[in-house]
Amino acid sequence: MFSPTLSAQPADAPVLPLSELRPGMKGEVWTVFKGSAPESFAVQVTGILQNALGPGKSMILCELTDPRVQDMGAVAGMSGSPLYIDGKVAGVLSYQIQRFETVRYAGFTPISDMLEVSALPPGKDGLAPTPIPVKGERQGTRGAGDFAASFTPMTPAFSLGGLAPEVAAMLEPQFSALGLNVTALGGNIGTADAAPPAPAALHPGDVIAVALATGDISLAGTGTVSHVDGNRILAFGHPMLSLGATELPMASAEVVTILPSTLNSVKISNTGGVIGSFSQDRLSGIYGELGRKAPMVAVDVVFPTRSSRKALHFEVVRHEQLLPAIAATGLAQAVMGSNESGFSRGFKVTTTVDFPGTAPVVLSQLYPGPQGFRQGLNEFVGNLSLWLFNPYERVFPEHIRFSVEDTAEVPAGSIEQMLVSRNAAGPGDRVDLTVGWRAFQHDAESEVVHLDIPRAWAGKELEVILTTGPALDELTGRAHSVPIAQLRNFEEYISALRDFRETDGLYLAVIEKTRLTTDQRTTTPDLPGSLERIARSADEARFQRRDAFTPLWEQRVLPGRLFNIMVRRPLTVTD
Repeated sequence: MFSPTLSAQPADAPVLPLSELRPGMKGEVWTVFKGSAPESFAVQVTGILQNALGPGKSMILCELTDPRVQDMGAVAGMSGSPLYIDGKVAGVLSYQIQRFETVRYAGFTPISDMLEVSALPPGKDGLAPTPIPVKGERQGTRGAGDFAASFTPMTPAFSLGGLAPEVAAMLEPQFSALGLNVTALGGNIGTADAAPPAPAALHPGDVIAVALATGDISLAGTGTVSHVDGNRILAFGHPMLSLGATELPMASAEVVTILPSTLNSVKISNTGGVIGSFSQDRLSGIYGELGRKAPMVAVDVVFPTRSSRKALHFEVVRHEQLLPAIAATGLAQAVMGSNESGFSRGFKVTTTVDFPGTAPVVLSQLYPGPQGFRQGLNEFVGNLSLWLFNPYERVFPEHIRFSVEDTAEVPAGSIEQMLVSRNAAGPGDRVDLTVGWRAFQHDAESEVVHLDIPRAWAGKELEVILTTGPALDELTGRAHSVPIAQLRNFEEYISALRDFRETDGLYLAVIEKTRLTTDQRTTTPDLPGSLERIARSADEARFQRRDAFTPLWEQRVLPGRLFNIMVRRPLTVTD
């Protein structure tokens, strides 16, 4: 049985049941090739792969007979394009079949499976859960002959907007680790903070975008509308990131062109303004509603230019893994991505995170120039993730602010000597600690710190140490990964983050070797063995014991400089 070619796209098309499909039926798939108006291309039904996607989840296999798509195959961004046969909707384009075949085929999700997604209940808290990255097939790392690559969900055409290519390339590993196949070749014509306009008129075959970030910096995956019921929208025909119940902005988009490829053709598009919100990301597609606004986290980056200060403003989806990586893109763009970026000597980044109901958490970090920032980007994203992903509550910040200040000179420094005036002293004696150092391309300088020995140190074998704040944190048992069992709630977690020492400058400290017993955030040195055994038998996860050093005295010196050194000197305090 062969169906006639459709002269126009059907409106309010009835469903063609899977049981009525037959090999040889001809159909048309509607999608946007350029701009925003859908066009059709011809296909022919080859057959049905029963239970191909799981029990009761079949796939319609079609040959792409239209000359326009036979050379380039199914295109990333065509996901969700509806298939019509005899004026009825049968399924949506969703799966790529191989990649180097001589005759092009594609897989279609039955429309009845997609309609199931719109009936699922929304999430309880409206927050996006952690995705399970789909690697290999999304990143194209498997060979064409690999069984697992014989058919794969068509990769959403994620594109970054508002970023220089160099910045996008620098952040590509961050997004690949999250299962996102991201290209910098895309545009952004939307704005952040905009309330959704009155519900727009969408039709099956229209281009649509799922936005992970909107505003001056954007990240969005382009696909195709599959089904419209009033303000209820189905799209893609396959999972985006398998988030389940979620909250992600729905944005308008326009296709600039299609880049054909024998490996993976892709639509290049501009992302427009937010028009709604997607609340389901499931096996058979994504579902959302026009006129709703997904909750987002506001991000601002303020940085100097040659004549004034400039600001970037964008919003990012509330997600523990995506938020740090995307927020860092705006900072990287400010540092490295414009003609006016001039941080060759060095710069300081102050990050302020505003959580609801608590004082802001502030972190400052010096960098010796853009190259230093590039090298430290993974650590920066990791630190931001530490702040945003806590094991106690799904609490997201309301606002993340980055302030960038350039330094008058290169902030790097080197230590030439650290002298202790005497290595044995008694209570009441004064010990002079002299630090000889040199700023970058400057003459040598020295700083003297006077240490008065208190009576409490009598009879102890101690050490004087000169090192960085993070190194002293580690040495004294204040690790940057906070054990879950040692804190009780989110407030204590935030308080622990504030306790970290500064990352610039150095710390002079007098330390004593000890065994620390930790009860949540309370640390007791040299707890008697009998008491420790009682505590650990009661709750071994809560009470921890480890070898460490206790700081008896400390003073920060040479702030505003970057060093990488640890110097230790013995100090004996007599009775």
